[in-house]
Amino acid sequence: MPVEGGSSSGSASAARHPKQKRKAHSLSIRRTNSTEERPPGILRGDMLEGQDSKLPLSLRSNLLDLFGQIEREFENLYIENIELRREIDSLNERLTGDGQTIEGGDPTKGALKTKASHSTSQLSQKLKTTYKASTSKIVSSFKATTGSRALCQLLKEYVGHRDGIWDLSVTRTQPVVLGTASADHSALLWSIETGKCLLRYAGHAGSVNSIKFHPTEQMALTASGDQTSHIWRYMVQLPAPQPPPDVSAPCDDDQDSSDREEGEVDGEGPCEVPTVRVPTATLKSHQGVVIAADWLVGGRQVVTASWDRAANLYEVETSELVHALTGHDQELTHCCTHPTQRLVVTSSRDTTFRLWDFRDPSIHSVNVFQGHTDTVTSAVFTVGDNVVSGSDDRTVKVWDLKNMRSPIATIRTDSAVNRISVSANQRIIALPHDNRQVRLFDMSGVRLARLPRSNRMVRMGTQTCWKCEAVYSLCFS
Repeated sequence: MPVEGGSSSGSASAARHPKQKRKAHSLSIRRTNSTEERPPGILRGDMLEGQDSKLPLSLRSNLLDLFGQIEREFENLYIENIELRREIDSLNERLTGDGQTIEGGDPTKGALKTKASHSTSQLSQKLKTTYKASTSKIVSSFKATTGSRALCQLLKEYVGHRDGIWDLSVTRTQPVVLGTASADHSALLWSIETGKCLLRYAGHAGSVNSIKFHPTEQMALTASGDQTSHIWRYMVQLPAPQPPPDVSAPCDDDQDSSDREEGEVDGEGPCEVPTVRVPTATLKSHQGVVIAADWLVGGRQVVTASWDRAANLYEVETSELVHALTGHDQELTHCCTHPTQRLVVTSSRDTTFRLWDFRDPSIHSVNVFQGHTDTVTSAVFTVGDNVVSGSDDRTVKVWDLKNMRSPIATIRTDSAVNRISVSANQRIIALPHDNRQVRLFDMSGVRLARLPRSNRMVRMGTQTCWKCEAVYSLCFS
């Protein structure tokens, strides 16, 4: 801690070195904050009026209060540190003195060393805890507080897949069901309320990487590692609703769900549900894994994205290829369509995402956006005129379709971001990470909540789909 001198020595120093005047002003915050050195009867505003600064007095006063709080926290931490250090030194001296009275061959010497080591370890841990608690208080004073928080709760677990879940989707028409796409070569339809599996699609010969439902009809679109996309029809009947389960009951997060369901799932699928094996239409113009697919507005056309660096636009009725959307330099990672306009966004490992415009039948324009420095894992539209992109560069960016020159919000995270999703009603962004966490943000980049950490990595799970074959539903309040 710097020691301040008297007024006469300060005047003499200022006379000898005029350039130190600015430095003295920079240290004035520290001097006026000290309660021990402040002259009695002098207010903080009076001490700040004579100082050369262009900051408003109210702002300077707030800064002064903030630095005062920081100084007091560190002073308390310093005092506690000294006391703990004295205890450690006293303990070491006492143990050293006791050790001198013990003969070298005394078998209790080892026990004494063990006790000393244990006691020192406890004090060391206490010291670390004190440091952490004190600094946490300081850092927390800088964090912005928000008026609303998202309440996340595990409402239902959908167990039936025998491998990782890559995607999920909810139907837009009645009956409302949940669809999941899995690496076990199947797609399952579930009752959201009861968690019961209603139907199994087993028409693919490879991993099912994506599932999307038709906007008005009971049809599903799936993309697969077998280099094809399938359109298939389904008919399901929802079971009678059941009483809600006790969500407060403890669950074993370390249990391997694949081991648990091993006896429940046979070769024909979970619980012998109806199985569809033949698609209505097969789209097979790609030369690589089809990683994603989606319906254009109206449901008459679909777009698919592949590792062959191209996205294809198909007619649903004829299954014919309409356009091959080429231009990406590396494998595509995702594709998404606008909910109300004929717009498509594709993302790629080449660190870019592209916006394709099919609103004018005679002109198909494309715009390239280079807002990331690593693989763009996904880019999705929101209900409004926004695009949200996520990347392996650990950032998520929100863009305005009317002005895509720069993002309107940037979210920086501590882990690579997988396939993201945006809540249609509340405009909340769900980010699954490689570090097994799922975080929720609003469209301005403010963090709302974090889901409980899974015991497995979250891999390309839309919304909140965990690799342990469990789907977490969200309850926002």
